[in-house]
Amino acid sequence: MLATLIAIFCAGYLLIALEHKIGINKSAVALLMCGALWAIFSLAGHDPQIGAQLTAQLGSTCEILVYLIGAMTIVDLIDTHGGFNVITSRIRTRSKRRLLWLLVVITFFMSAVLDNMTTAIIMIMLLRRIIDDRRERWIFAALIVAAANSGGAWSPIGDVTTIMLWMRGNVTAGPLMYGLLLPSLVSVAVPTAIAMRYVSRGETAAATQSAEPAAAPLPQGVDSRMSHTILVTGVAGLLFVPVFKELTGLPPYMGMIIALGANWALTEILYDRKRDMEESIQNRVSKVVKHIDMPTILFFLGILMAVGVLQSAGILTGMAQWFDKHLHEPYAIAGLIGILSSVVDNVPLVAACMGMYPVADAATAAASADPAFMQGFVTDGLFWHLLSYCAGVGGSLLIIGSAAGVVAMGLEKIEFGWYLRKISPLVLAGYLAGMLAIWLQHLAGL
Repeated sequence: MLATLIAIFCAGYLLIALEHKIGINKSAVALLMCGALWAIFSLAGHDPQIGAQLTAQLGSTCEILVYLIGAMTIVDLIDTHGGFNVITSRIRTRSKRRLLWLLVVITFFMSAVLDNMTTAIIMIMLLRRIIDDRRERWIFAALIVAAANSGGAWSPIGDVTTIMLWMRGNVTAGPLMYGLLLPSLVSVAVPTAIAMRYVSRGETAAATQSAEPAAAPLPQGVDSRMSHTILVTGVAGLLFVPVFKELTGLPPYMGMIIALGANWALTEILYDRKRDMEESIQNRVSKVVKHIDMPTILFFLGILMAVGVLQSAGILTGMAQWFDKHLHEPYAIAGLIGILSSVVDNVPLVAACMGMYPVADAATAAASADPAFMQGFVTDGLFWHLLSYCAGVGGSLLIIGSAAGVVAMGLEKIEFGWYLRKISPLVLAGYLAGMLAIWLQHLAGL
């Protein structure tokens, strides 16, 4: 049964990768793969607990989908009211190459506070207002994905995997940020520097001949005050989510539900005050939500539920145990986990590693047969920092390797093969350079 599940999963991913060659939407493939995997798992196992496992996997998947729908709605709400024009009009650089660095740096630090998926949505929606050429915009979007994933790796609230490690005591906030900030910066600086050769020396679409960039026109019936209000409240709502989680301990999607509800109510109040505004040009949430990219949502549903089968069947845990037996080296184990996270969701991979390697105390590590190896598994040990870095940054190796990548793929219709040829080698160079930075820091005792 396990071999059949792995074969179907690999075949499904191959079809997803060849979407533009075979002409079948990746969402359809992901849903079919998900259904086939769960059906085979149920028929072969005859375990009465499979129903409970399916429900549990669906629950955790729906948490992500609810979060994604809320984030996409808020960002679309800001965009349809011209909110991102405020940011665009304040970008002073006309050089596309300088713009690339500017967007990468902003994305990197934003994703340390917001999740990488939300940050990628915001920046790609902004990018659409600046870069006209579709292929060149793909370069920018791909580097935004890399920056979002790298930015989330060094912050305890920047990514789901770092949140898991932080909440369960594998890492603490200060040492994690101190230890991974520089390697994470290196991991995105290297591919950005190499990608400069793909970007022309011309000006952006937003550049003009005047000294001050001209502001893009606002949508009909929307004044600057309303646009600014929706921008501020929308961004505040997104920033509210991690704060809400820290204060209440509730999962992030609950904070997103509150943020979306607040922005919805505010928008209704603002439009109710515009009594003379025609209803056909009003962009209320009830209208904006219809623009949500449902194929991307369904693709995410299929992929996460398919990965859930591999987790329930014990395949992911078996892979982690194989690493420990045959490699027994923190850099090699975490490095391969990072590469796998470009294909398999990093959350179950990290969860499998956390289950296999419980946090060791200093005395136990010192008394073990291999104390140097076990020292990496104490709180804030080398392995946990490596795992946080590799699982986060490794998701950029393939466009389908992270939530940010999946969203970018859906919004910009980035081709899997193009990303694999043009971007993956650059990201791999940054990934290895960041691991080298961790090794040098560890060698220096930093």
